[in-house]
Formats: sequence, structure tokens, C-alpha cells
Amino acid sequence: MQSKDLVQLAEQFGSPLYVYDAEKIQSQYNRLTKAFSKVDKLRINYAMKALSNIAILQLLKEMGSGLDTVSIQEVLLGLHAGYDPEKIFYTPNGVSLEEIEEVSAMGVQINIDNLSILEQFGTKYPNVPVCIRINPHVMAGGNANISVGHIDSKFGISVHQLPHLVRIVENTKMNIVGIHMHTGSDILDIEVFLYAAEILFDAARNFKNLEFLDFGSGFKVPYKKDDIETDIEELGKKLSKRFNAFCTEYGKELTLIFEPGKFLVSEAGFFLAKVNVVKQTTSTVFAGIDSGFNHLIRPMFYGSQHHIENISHPKGKERFYSVVGYICETDTFANNRKIAEIKEGDILSFRNAGAYCFSMASNYNSRYKPAEVLWMNGEGHLIRAHETFEDILKNQIPLPVAVTTS
Repeated sequence: MQSKDLVQLAEQFGSPLYVYDAEKIQSQYNRLTKAFSKVDKLRINYAMKALSNIAILQLLKEMGSGLDTVSIQEVLLGLHAGYDPEKIFYTPNGVSLEEIEEVSAMGVQINIDNLSILEQFGTKYPNVPVCIRINPHVMAGGNANISVGHIDSKFGISVHQLPHLVRIVENTKMNIVGIHMHTGSDILDIEVFLYAAEILFDAARNFKNLEFLDFGSGFKVPYKKDDIETDIEELGKKLSKRFNAFCTEYGKELTLIFEPGKFLVSEAGFFLAKVNVVKQTTSTVFAGIDSGFNHLIRPMFYGSQHHIENISHPKGKERFYSVVGYICETDTFANNRKIAEIKEGDILSFRNAGAYCFSMASNYNSRYKPAEVLWMNGEGHLIRAHETFEDILKNQIPLPVAVTTS
């Protein structure tokens, strides 16, 4: 997409606004499948927590993707978007047995990550196909909040508990069809990924009737010019060879599953916001926009850097700005960032806004959530309308008159 297209969309649909480039999502999906073309049975399950708009789900469904879900509500969204239940993978954490039972009844693939629930579920439903999430105790990821495979993580069943796990499976005679792991997000070093894969292979040897191995995801994407990223092609070459060798050893052709979220949609996303005010203080020039961490929390929550451009006047003289929001707390998107000269009314574009941006948005300060647009075949298609005051009030219930007058 070009800057002029983004400016036109901001004028057409208003700001703040999320825009997603369908062509970029498609190219990322094709890049990943091509990297693992040497694997006979490959399945991509899109991690929909990254961006759960049903139009995006439908776009990926048309490409052949399955879904990775983490809640019953995400499962329902996937079904609503037209996915067959068997194409949906459900990996919850800390949910009740009742929720898992409800999802299982829908025909979705269940992935269990703790011994207590595994034993309870296996005792009640020994014939239901179940996947087990292993914690490989590998510290990986670009931030402590997204490193989920280390020894102190709440996610997964420890590899050191495998004997206990195997005993539960033998006692319940439950049907284990897959082994899963996810070490974290923003993994750069593919050797760490390959090391964790060996732990998954070792765990898989304890089960004789597997159908798939799920390697999670966590591929790093570039966030700025010349930024480093996961070498998907090199990983594909090395892991495909090792996976195929393991299948030969195991005596069965297994399916290799990945669960990319950020890799597929992050670079496809743009967040557009209008500059409300340019404020000069004794030491800083602030560009205050019509948004805040209620719409884009990643810089404040993860310390992430999103490249910011003044797309209204991209060729102006560069100056240093701190880009801030309108929330009644410190909501700083960038400190002393060099950006083409900003004037009130200009539109700023935040790159890499496709993953964990709108999906983490809120109504904090009673602000409306922004609209979403899908750019496809040279046109902008509204896929979520701007919220209104009626949306804010929708589920609120005033005090009864009898209470207020008593």
C-alpha cells in the first residue's frame, strides 16, 4: 500500500483507523508454506488472538488455513466465519473443565496443558482425540510477557512430568493424537527453535498413535528499517529435514502444524491517527493524536517500537517528536522520534499494527474503539464500523427508579 492510499482511507472512513493489506497477509502465508514445501503433510493454523475480525478469518480460510483458538468465544467466531470444527484447534490455559467439555462437544481439536484437567477429561472421555501441550523449559521470546516455554511459565505440562503424564494416559486409556509446544514470540535464533523441537520429538516417542506434532510459532517480524527477523527459509530447510527423519524413525507420516499469528498479519497492518495538537514544552515537542493506549497498547505494555510516518506531509523537514495519546495517563507511543514535520490535522501512520493491536483495544476513558478496513484489490472495505455512544451503553443497566428515590 502507498501513503496516498492510507490518507484517502483516513479521509473516507475517519480516524483513528486500522487498515489491513490483504495482499501482504496472503504473501506471508505463501512464504511460510513454501519454506516447508518439503514436508508432505503441513498445516497452518492461524493464531486468531492476533487479529480476530471475521473478515480476516475468512480471508485466511480461503487460503486453506485452520485456526488456533484460546477461548470458547474464539471457537464460536471461527465457526461463525465458516470454518469446519476439525479445522479449529483449541489451546486454552487456566479454563474450567466445563468450558473444555463444551468446546469438545463442537467437534474441535482439544489441546490440554495441565495434568489435573488431563486426568479428569481422559477419565470421562477416553475416546475423544486429545493433544497435549508440553512445556519444553526453553526461554525464548522478545519480552518476558511473551516468553511462555520457560520453567516458571504457567503454560504447558513440564517435560519433567512426562512419567506422570504417561501414567495418566495409560490409566485412562485416553486417545492422544498430538503433542504441542510454544516457547514464545519474537524468536530470532532458529537454533533455539530447533533445540526445542528435539525436546518435542523426545516427548512424542512416548506415544504410539500420534497424528501430528504442533510446533507453535513465535517467528519474529521486522519492526523498523533493517530490523532483523526470523529466517523462515533457513528454518524451513533445517526443520523439514529433521521432521521428515523423525517421521521415518516413528514409522508414520505425521502432520507438521504451525500456529503463526504475528507472522501472518503484523506487517499487513497500519494504524492511522490524526494529530490533535502539537505542543512545545521547554525540552520536548509533543504530537498529541486522537488515540491512546486504549487503541494501541503494545508500546506501553511490551515496549514495542512501531515505525511512525507523517503520511500527510511525508517529505517535510524531519524534527524530533514525542508522539502521545489523549488518555488521562502517560500513553507515549514514541519518545524523541525523528518524523517529517508535523502540523495539527496531519495523519500519522503506525506500521506493524496488524497483530495484537485492535485485538487488545479497550474502551478505557469511555472512548470508542476504532473502525477496521481491509485493503483488497485496490479498494478499502469496511470490516468493522466505528463504535458509537450506543455501543458504550449497550450492556449497561441503570439503577431502578425505586432505588434512586428511596
